[in-house]
Amino acid sequence: MSAVMITRKVRKWEKLPGKNTFCCDGRVMMARQKGVFYLTLFLIAGTCALFFAFECPYLAVHLCPAIPVFAALLFLFVMAMLLRTSFSDPGVLPRALPEEATFIEMEIEAANGNVPAGQRPPPRIRNVQINNQIVKLKYCYTCKIFRPPRASHCSICDNCVDRFDHHCPWVGNCVGKRNYRYFYLFTLSLSLLTIYIFTFDIVHVVMRKYPLTVLEVLVCFFTLWSVVGLTGFHTYLISLNQTTNEDIKGSWSGKNRGQNPYSHKNIIKNCCEVLCGPTYPSVLDRRGLLQEDSTLVSSMTMSTVVYLQKTTAPLIPNEHTPDDAKPSIASSAEKSASPKEEHPAATKFPPLASPETDAETSIAKERAH
Repeated sequence: MSAVMITRKVRKWEKLPGKNTFCCDGRVMMARQKGVFYLTLFLIAGTCALFFAFECPYLAVHLCPAIPVFAALLFLFVMAMLLRTSFSDPGVLPRALPEEATFIEMEIEAANGNVPAGQRPPPRIRNVQINNQIVKLKYCYTCKIFRPPRASHCSICDNCVDRFDHHCPWVGNCVGKRNYRYFYLFTLSLSLLTIYIFTFDIVHVVMRKYPLTVLEVLVCFFTLWSVVGLTGFHTYLISLNQTTNEDIKGSWSGKNRGQNPYSHKNIIKNCCEVLCGPTYPSVLDRRGLLQEDSTLVSSMTMSTVVYLQKTTAPLIPNEHTPDDAKPSIASSAEKSASPKEEHPAATKFPPLASPETDAETSIAKERAH
């Protein structure tokens, strides 16, 4: 057996761990569970399609021609924010390389010392100071890193996400540092679109009493409370500069909890930081090139091939052999024949005597005498 090393270049997103899916050569990044995301697209597009098909023609003629124009602009903005939230990197942190993980393990063992057998080792925590307040950095056993402040490991995507807010199945992605503002703009614009359609559906029912509009009113009515309520909740969190994960865990509430070190104690400043802050670049470098070495194992060596070529007997053409193959087979058979196998020429002997030849000979002698 022989092995051949082949080196090829691949994109880094093809080798990234975690439970994410990538499209468009790594430009689109989503979670693997995308069924609810497709349902979101269907509900938004279906409701707007019914509104444009049945209500807008009547309202544009009898009420105002700007109604379908404003609804179309609002619909396009909602879809843009939804796709921007779903297809972007939420702030996934790269995992430690094997050398880095080994070095971190050595540092932790040196800091903790020898732990007696049967005793539980101390928690792997580092303390940092932010705005005169101690914040704990927890160690992630999956990613082999100390998570930055406000980061958390998503069990669905199996990645550590910076400034992790929550995993939203409706958008098919995590919501974190890099896509939170787009998520909030999506919920806010969707609330406005739902209120807009709900209002003019009621107007259409009053003016025309169209039965299909009643169905849209019911759908918008039940959707309105959930979407508007979600937008209000995130508006409250933005005013405090707090995440959903921190609010659920009660990180900055309770008697023994300190104050939020990330809050500016001003609603306008908190909103400006979250919604108008800089756009952070991705630290994954998904479309970077990476060299991968692969081993190709051959089934036989060259010496084996030569040996088989020497020992293989030539084929002898017969009645089943195709006509095209007979000349090549015959020529190969002539070339394969060795000098030792050639038979020497037969020696010519005089013909044996017969009774007729003996009688003719005796008669000729008598005449001669």
